[in-house]
Amino acid sequence: MISFLKGRLVQKDPTHVVIDVNGVGYHLSISLQTFAEIKDQENTLIHTHLAIREDAHLLYGFSTEAEKKLFQQLISVNGIGPSTAIVMLSFLTSEELKQAIVQEDVTTLQRIKGIGGKTAQRVIIELKDKLRKDLSEDAIQGIPGLKHNTLRNEALSALITLGITKSAAEKSVDTVLKKSGNTLTLEDLVKQALKNA
Repeated sequence: MISFLKGRLVQKDPTHVVIDVNGVGYHLSISLQTFAEIKDQENTLIHTHLAIREDAHLLYGFSTEAEKKLFQQLISVNGIGPSTAIVMLSFLTSEELKQAIVQEDVTTLQRIKGIGGKTAQRVIIELKDKLRKDLSEDAIQGIPGLKHNTLRNEALSALITLGITKSAAEKSVDTVLKKSGNTLTLEDLVKQALKNA
């Protein structure tokens, strides 16, 4: 198993990089978050996962060990292959993806190309507890936007229940949150959003 590659960055594209390690060029498929993290530095270290298929040996690269671990957890789910896992890690950051799984946010997962309702449910069922263990309560509080997202989702749910259309509710809640940040209680957020809706 190739755990990581340390070498010279020869080529960098949003979907792959080529690393020259002592004269051998390794082609690695990457996510958009890895693409954003890798600076155009001469020397770089990429954490890797080797996928062996009947017709090919494919290397996947990650800027952090944490992203690699999440990738490996994703491909352990039946129906999620390496390509789909890379798409998931490109569509959402690792933190957003973990958050969506832990909070059982099927809607967010279904927005990812290639993820249907059944697959989203399977990912949640198989990974929710593992990821919750990874994220201690302190870590969950520390994820930027987690409290904000929970508050937003609860407010949207309340407004939709009150008969406001989803698009109007989203627009109104986002406007209020932009002005006030995370300082509002759920009740205040709903009240202010109702005034704007």
